Amino acid sequence: MADFKIKPLGDRVIVKAKEAEETTKGGIILPDTAKEKPIEGTIVAVGEGKTTDDGKVVKLTLKVGDVVLYGKYSGTEIKVDGDEYLIMRESDVYGIVK
Repeated sequence: MADFKIKPLGDRVIVKAKEAEETTKGGIILPDTAKEKPIEGTIVAVGEGKTTDDGKVVKLTLKVGDVVLYGKYSGTEIKVDGDEYLIMRESDVYGIVK
């Protein structure tokens, strides 16, 4: 997704959240109000990096395509062409799923 329509600034990343589970492990279908917010997603765009006080740019560790874990209420929800994404700082990401 190198041609994503939004370029995050600084140390921000844009994440496409994994779809919330539709059913429980036992097969019960969950209504929208009972679904857990996803905490896993895929990076679709990254900023240039954080600028330090002395003007140097520290590159981000994350890259497009990384599958990551983040806080349940992290980031700001945005819509692009009808799809929902989260924009958050790299520091809001807890880890990369291998």
